[in-house]
Amino acid sequence: MAGSRPSLEKCSAERFRPAFAGATVFTAVAGAVLAGGTADCALAEAALRPYMIVGDAIPASLTGTHGDPERGRAVVVNRQVGLCLLCHTGPFPEERFQGTLAPDLKGAGARATEGQLRLRIVDASRIKPDTIMPPYYRVDGLERVAPSFQGKPILTAEQIEDVVAYLVTLRE
Repeated sequence: MAGSRPSLEKCSAERFRPAFAGATVFTAVAGAVLAGGTADCALAEAALRPYMIVGDAIPASLTGTHGDPERGRAVVVNRQVGLCLLCHTGPFPEERFQGTLAPDLKGAGARATEGQLRLRIVDASRIKPDTIMPPYYRVDGLERVAPSFQGKPILTAEQIEDVVAYLVTLRE
């Protein structure tokens, strides 16, 4: 139909079903598509990359490559980007006023696999529906989103992979 938008189901499930039969596959849609107008699935997938949830994890990298632990640490401690230390504490002696609402990041790599950490960052509500942790890589189904963040993930796929690469190094 002219002027209609592709559905999330059509763009994600139909397109990826042959490759991932039996698994759950999710694809998010770019803000431009959510805002209206005409578009196709290629545009819908431009902002967020598809990922597959297997059990309690996203086993494959969102980018196809490993992230950089140094950049990941920078995201975690940056109070303008990741905001992780608003709720979490961790092995960051130089950072004052770390949160106590969420688990300590110290030992995160010993408590969870790379894939488990990835899913918790992408969308922790997939594991714990009543979590207070925001979904860092989801744009649909959210409420009370600041206008500047509507239709955009909090972190890019690359930033998520960097954070995951850093968190897996926290073994003690």
